[in-house]
Amino acid sequence: MKNELSSQRVPARRTRLLTWTIALALLPAAAFAQAKVNPVPPPPDPRGYVELNAQSAFGNVTSQSFGGEVGVTIQPNLQVFFEIGATRDVSTPELGAAATLIANSLAQSQSGVGFSVKEPATFGVGGVRYLFPIADSKLQPYVLGGFGAAKVSRNVKFTVGANDVTANLPQLGVVLGSDLSGSFTSPMLTLGGGIVYPVWQRVIADFQFRYGRIFAADQGINLSRAGLGVGIRF
Repeated sequence: MKNELSSQRVPARRTRLLTWTIALALLPAAAFAQAKVNPVPPPPDPRGYVELNAQSAFGNVTSQSFGGEVGVTIQPNLQVFFEIGATRDVSTPELGAAATLIANSLAQSQSGVGFSVKEPATFGVGGVRYLFPIADSKLQPYVLGGFGAAKVSRNVKFTVGANDVTANLPQLGVVLGSDLSGSFTSPMLTLGGGIVYPVWQRVIADFQFRYGRIFAADQGINLSRAGLGVGIRF
C-alpha cells in the first residue's frame, strides 16, 4: 500500500514542477505584452535651460566674449531665449585710422608718441530658437535668430614717453571728437545655430556659433562668436 502511495506522489510533484517552470518561462513574454499595451511614456520635454557662454569673438578684430543665456520652451521644439554678454573688443579699422591722425599730430611737438584703441561692447538680445530632434541620438541641433541692442564704448589712449596723456590732450592742443571718445547704443541682430549635447543628467554642453551685426550710425560693426556654453535644463 505504501509503495502505491509513493508512486502516486512522484507524478504529482513532477506535474507541479512542470507547471511552475512553464509559468516562470512565460513571465517575460507577459511583461513584454503588458509593456506594449501600456507603453512607458517618454520623458517630458524640458521647460527650458540656463547656461554660461565663453566664446572667441571675431569680425574686425579677434577678441573674447562672455555671457549668459536663458531659454523657455513655448511649443515642442520651439523656445524663446534671452542672451546678455560682453565682448572685449569690436574695433573697426576707422577707429585706428582716426587715432593715427591724432598721434601723428602729437608727434610734431612731442617725442615717443604712442596710442592704443579698443571698443568693448555689451549687449542684450532676445529671440526664438528652433530645435531639430534626431531619432536615437542625444545630439540636438538648433538654429536661432534674435534682435536687441549693444552699447559700444570707444576706449582710446595716447601716450608720450610711456605716460598716459589722454586726459591732458586739451593742454597739448588736441580735442578728441565723438569718433574717438564716448559711447553709443545701437540695434543689434543675431543669427546662429549650434548643437546641444546632454553631458550628465540635466547638465548640457552647447557648441555654438553666433553671427552679430551692430547697426552703428556711422558704420555697421560685425560681431561673430564661436564657443561653448555649459548649463542645465529645468
